[in-house]
Amino acid sequence: MINLDNFFKPKSIAIIGASRKKGKVGNVLVENLLHSKFKGKIYPVNPKANKILNLKCYKSVLNIKEKIDLAVLAIPAEIILKSIKECNKKEVKDILIITAGFSEIGNTKLENELKQYIEKNQIRMIGPNVLGILDFHTKLDTIFLPRTRLKRPEAGCISFVTQSGAAGSAVLDLATFEGHKFAKFISYGNATTIDETDIIEYLGNDKDTKVICLYIEGIKDGRKFMKVLKDVTKKKPVIAIKGGISEQGSKATLSHTGSLAGDYKVYSGVFKQLNIIQAENLEDMLDYAYIFESMLKPKGNRVQIITNGGGYGILTVDAISKTKNLQLAQLTEKTKNYLKKQFPKTVTVNNPIDLVGDADNKRYELAINACLQDNNVDLILLIVLYQTPLLTFEITDLLAKEIHKSKKPIVIVSTGGEIINKFKKVLEEKGIVTYTFPHEAVKALSALVEYYF
Repeated sequence: MINLDNFFKPKSIAIIGASRKKGKVGNVLVENLLHSKFKGKIYPVNPKANKILNLKCYKSVLNIKEKIDLAVLAIPAEIILKSIKECNKKEVKDILIITAGFSEIGNTKLENELKQYIEKNQIRMIGPNVLGILDFHTKLDTIFLPRTRLKRPEAGCISFVTQSGAAGSAVLDLATFEGHKFAKFISYGNATTIDETDIIEYLGNDKDTKVICLYIEGIKDGRKFMKVLKDVTKKKPVIAIKGGISEQGSKATLSHTGSLAGDYKVYSGVFKQLNIIQAENLEDMLDYAYIFESMLKPKGNRVQIITNGGGYGILTVDAISKTKNLQLAQLTEKTKNYLKKQFPKTVTVNNPIDLVGDADNKRYELAINACLQDNNVDLILLIVLYQTPLLTFEITDLLAKEIHKSKKPIVIVSTGGEIINKFKKVLEEKGIVTYTFPHEAVKALSALVEYYF
C-alpha cells in the first residue's frame, strides 16, 4: 500500500504558485489553509512576492530551510516539471498538482515526461488536473474553491474519492447543506501515477473513514482495482457512480480527464462481483452514504412500514415491490392481536400499520415497540407526517429513544415544507436517518441490504 499520510496529515505545506491577488487559485489555496485552522506550517512560494496574506513568501522551495511534507503546485503546466525537480532536490516526496493542461487536452507528451520523472525518483504524486484534497479531522484544506462559495462540512466518517472536481465539489456543497459529515475529500484528476485504487486502498485502512464514495470515469488498472476492492469492500461499503455510461458521455470523459471510459456493462458487472454498491446518480450516492454512516447491520430483508398516512404507506409498498432484495414483513399473529387491542378500530394492523390521521405520540411508541419485538421484522420504515394535529414535538425525543435502543435499523420518512424541515433537522441532530420521500428511503434500505447480504 502506498503511504499517503503526507497528503492528509502534513506538518508543513509549500504552496508553489501562491499569489497576492485575491481570487486567483494560488491566493485561495493559502487563504483556505489559514481559515481552516490548519495546525501545520504554510510556506507560500512565489519569486515575485515577499509576503502573501501576512506569511513570508519564498522565491523557490529550495529557499525554505525547514522540512516540507507536502508541495501543492498551482503553476502553468509548462513549468511544472522544473518545479518538481526543485522539490525533489529539496527532498519533498509528496506532491499535489492542481494545474490542468495535460492529457485531458491532448498534451500527452508533457504528462508522460512528468510520469517518467515521478516514477524514476520515487515521488508520490496526486494529479495533475485536480480540485484538491480535504481532511476534516486534521483541518487540511487544499482545494482552490473559496470557502465563501463552497461550505465545508463538519468532521465525520464519509470519504469521497472523485475523478471530477466539479462533480465532487457540487456533492460536497449539497452534503454540507444537508448536514452530512465527511472524513476526507480527494479529487485525483488524471491519476498519472497515484490512481483511484491507491486512494481507496489507503481509505480502507483509515480509521476516520467508515463509508467510501467514488465517482469514476475510467479505471487506470483493472486488475489492481479488482484485487484491492475485493479486500476493501469486506471492511467498508464502497458506493460508486460511473461517469460516461452513454456513448456520448464516454467520449466526453476523454476530454475531461484523459480517461477511456470503457463499457458500462463491464463496469456494472465488476461492481456487482466486488460488492460495490452502484448509485445511479449523485443524489442516490448521498442517500446511500447517509444510511451507512449511522445504520445498524440488518439481520434480514423484511421491512415493516408504520405510517400515519395511508397513501404514503401504499407508495412505500410500491417502492419495496420494485426492489430485488427487499420484502414486506409479515407480522406474527401475536403482534397483530396485541396491537389490535391497543388501537381503535380505525387503525389498520398489517403491513403497512396505518395509525391514521389522528395518531398521537403514544400510538407510534406502541407500534414501534411491538415491531421491534417481532422476529418477523428485520427493518422498520417509519413515516411521520408531522402535519397531523395530535403529534407533538416531543415525538422527536420519543423516536430518538426508541431508535437508539433498537437493534434493528429504523429509517424515517417525513415530507413537507418549513415546519417539516425543522422537524427533520431536530431528528438528524439526534443522529436519526431521515428521508423526504418513501422511494429515497427504500432505495437506501435496499443498498444497505445489498451490501450485507
